[in-house]
Amino acid sequence: MDHIPLWAQICAIFLLLFLSAFFSISETSMMALNRHRLKHLATKGSLRARVTQGLLAKIDQLLSVILIGNNLINTIIPVLTMSIALHTFGHNNLVLSVTTGGVAFLIIVFAEIAPKIVGATYPEKVALPASLVLSPLMRMARPLVWFVNLFTNGVLRVLHINTKGGRDQRLSTEELRTIVLESGNFMPTKHRSILLNLFDLENITVDYVMIPRRRIEALDFDAPFDTILHQLDTCYHNKLVVYQGDIDRVLGVLHVRKTLSALHNQEFERETLRELLAEPYFVPAGTPVFQQLQFFQESRHRIAIVVNEYGELQGLVTPEDIIEELIGEFTTTIPRGASSRGGWNEEGKCIVAGSMPLRELNRWLKLSLPTDGPKTLNGLILETLEEIPDGDMSVRIAGVHFEVMRSDDQAIRTVKIFRPQGVVLRKQA
Repeated sequence: MDHIPLWAQICAIFLLLFLSAFFSISETSMMALNRHRLKHLATKGSLRARVTQGLLAKIDQLLSVILIGNNLINTIIPVLTMSIALHTFGHNNLVLSVTTGGVAFLIIVFAEIAPKIVGATYPEKVALPASLVLSPLMRMARPLVWFVNLFTNGVLRVLHINTKGGRDQRLSTEELRTIVLESGNFMPTKHRSILLNLFDLENITVDYVMIPRRRIEALDFDAPFDTILHQLDTCYHNKLVVYQGDIDRVLGVLHVRKTLSALHNQEFERETLRELLAEPYFVPAGTPVFQQLQFFQESRHRIAIVVNEYGELQGLVTPEDIIEELIGEFTTTIPRGASSRGGWNEEGKCIVAGSMPLRELNRWLKLSLPTDGPKTLNGLILETLEEIPDGDMSVRIAGVHFEVMRSDDQAIRTVKIFRPQGVVLRKQA
């Protein structure tokens, strides 16, 4: 190397340091790249994203090229530096030691640590442009990569390490939930809430989202004509469950608007009403909500009547009830039995109906009441008290203070809830 000028040798060293930094930053950015974001960019027509996808599809070859290039360069740099030191200062042990330490420092800082930090911080900005350089480099170095991988794969086979089996890694539901929870400012709060509720659909049944038996608006087929007509004119739903004598004896589902239209065109008779009834659609209690939503899609029904193992009616569920579990409650004109629709008042209190479902109460008032047992507030309080209170009574459950305001021989009707510490007041819309 005596015929090469000193300045050219020094420039070669800095060029090699730059190439070593390029390989380091490329390796880190490729590994830290968001695969879902990369796929999205590729579908949008990004050339660099498609090239990067192709490189990551051959991750073993990509890593081989990067590591071979990086290690060769990091080996050549000390050799060149030592040659310059020996040529300039001769065999001086102190100079050789300082040169060795200086070269090691330069490689560690400028070719390893700093590039890897930058690559991990800005993976997309680094990996996409770098792929345009690495792609032709991989094609040129294919024979060398094949030769090196021949020995590498042999060592892995001796160690009984299967590299193909570890590539297909699927995220579990809990891992996806963690990703959504940690999305922070990258995802709107409402979207994050919907996704979390979607994960919960696999863990809850129709019992949690159905309209309980006591709150079902139903029509008695044996009621007087005037009562039937008045109920049809004033009902809040377009479809009513029709029963005969007892609500467990369901005859069918009545389409209110079609019925009122038919009444104007012909004389009203009970047999006419019977002919307008649609066949009821029954589902067993305990049916998973997600499965029930699929049933609604396949059967084209809009109302499902939930029955227990004895055939007794437990409640009623509609696709809207399941959708509300996902996105929140719709604005509706249906009167609710509680003033909780306004949330907490200024004193941190709220009056609700005892029949309110616990999941709905938790979602609305930001509470954490247990939902693995009873499904309504009435059931939760009765399970705790183990009796129906005769008068006003206070109880604390899961850190929340409840005061029974009204009850009868069958159930607790009205409950006052006191806002626990840590729960903020809900702003009025």
